[in-house]
Amino acid sequence: MANTVSARELVARAEARVTTLTPAEVAERRGRPGTLLVDIRDVRERAREGYVPGALHVPRGMLEFWVDPDSPYHKRELGEAEALILHCNKGWRSALAAATLQDMGLTDVAHMDGGFERWRDEGFEVAAE
Repeated sequence: MANTVSARELVARAEARVTTLTPAEVAERRGRPGTLLVDIRDVRERAREGYVPGALHVPRGMLEFWVDPDSPYHKRELGEAEALILHCNKGWRSALAAATLQDMGLTDVAHMDGGFERWRDEGFEVAAE
Protein backbone atom coordinates (compact mmCIF):
# COMPACT_ATOMS: atom_id res chain seq x y z
CA MET A 1 0.00 0.00 0.00
CA ALA A 2 1.48 3.34 -1.05
CA ASN A 3 0.87 6.55 0.82
CA THR A 4 -0.53 9.49 -1.14
CA VAL A 5 0.69 12.20 1.23
CA SER A 6 4.26 12.30 2.51
CA ALA A 7 5.30 13.01 6.07
CA ARG A 8 7.00 16.17 4.80
CA GLU A 9 3.67 17.33 3.29
CA LEU A 10 1.82 16.66 6.56
CA VAL A 11 4.43 18.74 8.42
CA ALA A 12 4.13 21.56 5.85
CA ARG A 13 0.34 21.57 6.28
CA ALA A 14 0.72 21.73 10.05
CA GLU A 15 3.31 24.50 9.89
CA ALA A 16 0.96 26.55 7.69
CA ARG A 17 -1.50 26.77 10.56
CA VAL A 18 0.54 26.75 13.76
CA THR A 19 2.82 29.33 15.30
CA THR A 20 6.47 28.52 14.69
CA LEU A 21 9.10 30.11 16.93
CA THR A 22 12.87 30.31 16.53
CA PRO A 23 15.04 29.05 19.38
CA ALA A 24 15.79 32.69 20.30
CA GLU A 25 12.06 33.42 20.57
CA VAL A 26 11.58 30.29 22.67
CA ALA A 27 14.45 31.30 24.96
CA GLU A 28 12.80 34.69 25.49
CA ARG A 29 9.29 33.31 26.06
CA ARG A 30 10.04 30.26 28.19
CA GLY A 31 10.57 32.35 31.30
CA ARG A 32 7.20 34.07 31.05
CA PRO A 33 4.66 33.20 33.73
CA GLY A 34 2.13 30.69 32.42
CA THR A 35 4.33 29.53 29.53
CA LEU A 36 5.39 25.90 29.51
CA LEU A 37 8.04 24.42 27.23
CA VAL A 38 7.16 20.82 26.38
CA ASP A 39 9.72 18.29 25.15
CA ILE A 40 7.86 15.61 23.17
CA ARG A 41 10.90 13.54 22.24
CA ASP A 42 11.31 9.91 23.10
CA VAL A 43 12.88 9.22 26.49
CA ARG A 44 15.94 7.72 24.73
CA GLU A 45 16.51 10.88 22.68
CA ARG A 46 16.31 13.02 25.79
CA ALA A 47 18.77 10.79 27.69
CA ARG A 48 21.20 10.64 24.76
CA GLU A 49 21.10 14.29 23.62
CA GLY A 50 20.22 16.20 26.79
CA TYR A 51 17.32 18.57 27.23
CA VAL A 52 16.31 22.21 27.56
CA PRO A 53 16.37 23.08 31.26
CA GLY A 54 12.88 23.57 32.63
CA ALA A 55 11.13 21.73 29.79
CA LEU A 56 8.42 19.29 30.82
CA HIS A 57 8.95 15.89 29.22
CA VAL A 58 5.76 14.57 27.64
CA PRO A 59 6.33 11.59 25.33
CA ARG A 60 4.65 12.27 21.98
CA GLY A 61 2.41 9.24 22.30
CA MET A 62 0.90 10.56 25.55
CA LEU A 63 0.51 14.26 24.68
CA GLU A 64 -3.21 14.30 23.84
CA PHE A 65 -4.03 12.17 26.88
CA TRP A 66 -1.94 14.26 29.28
CA VAL A 67 -3.47 17.51 27.97
CA ASP A 68 -7.10 16.37 28.14
CA PRO A 69 -8.59 17.08 31.59
CA ASP A 70 -11.14 14.29 31.04
CA SER A 71 -8.43 11.69 30.45
CA PRO A 72 -7.35 9.42 33.29
CA TYR A 73 -3.77 10.33 32.27
CA HIS A 74 -4.23 14.12 32.57
CA LYS A 75 -1.25 16.05 33.95
CA ARG A 76 -2.06 19.11 36.04
CA GLU A 77 0.96 21.08 34.75
CA LEU A 78 -0.41 21.03 31.21
CA GLY A 79 -3.86 22.12 32.31
CA GLU A 80 -2.49 25.02 34.34
CA ALA A 81 -0.31 26.42 31.54
CA GLU A 82 -1.59 29.44 29.63
CA ALA A 83 0.73 28.85 26.65
CA LEU A 84 2.49 25.72 25.42
CA ILE A 85 5.63 25.65 23.28
CA LEU A 86 6.38 22.19 21.93
CA HIS A 87 9.67 20.87 20.65
CA CYS A 88 10.97 17.57 19.34
CA ASN A 89 14.36 16.84 17.80
CA LYS A 90 14.01 18.47 14.36
CA GLY A 91 10.64 20.26 14.53
CA TRP A 92 8.55 17.82 12.51
CA ARG A 93 6.77 15.96 15.29
CA SER A 94 6.23 19.16 17.25
CA ALA A 95 4.55 20.83 14.25
CA LEU A 96 2.16 17.89 13.91
CA ALA A 97 1.57 17.81 17.67
CA ALA A 98 0.86 21.56 17.84
CA ALA A 99 -1.70 21.19 15.05
CA THR A 100 -3.34 18.32 16.93
CA LEU A 101 -3.56 20.39 20.13
CA GLN A 102 -5.18 23.18 18.13
CA ASP A 103 -7.66 20.60 16.83
CA MET A 104 -8.40 19.81 20.48
CA GLY A 105 -9.28 23.48 21.07
CA LEU A 106 -6.08 24.83 22.60
CA THR A 107 -5.35 28.29 21.25
CA ASP A 108 -1.98 29.37 22.62
CA VAL A 109 0.21 26.59 21.24
CA ALA A 110 3.44 26.97 19.27
CA HIS A 111 6.36 24.81 18.25
CA MET A 112 10.10 25.41 17.90
CA ASP A 113 11.54 25.51 14.38
CA GLY A 114 14.41 23.07 13.97
CA GLY A 115 13.68 21.46 17.33
CA PHE A 116 16.25 20.54 19.94
CA GLU A 117 19.01 20.16 17.34
CA ARG A 118 18.69 23.80 16.30
CA TRP A 119 18.42 24.90 19.95
CA ARG A 120 21.69 23.10 20.75
CA ASP A 121 23.43 24.18 17.52
CA GLU A 122 22.61 27.83 18.19
CA GLY A 123 24.34 27.57 21.57
CA PHE A 124 21.42 27.68 23.96
CA GLU A 125 21.69 25.96 27.34
CA VAL A 126 21.44 22.16 27.39
CA ALA A 127 21.22 19.99 30.50
CA ALA A 128 22.20 16.33 30.77
CA GLU A 129 20.34 13.49 32.46
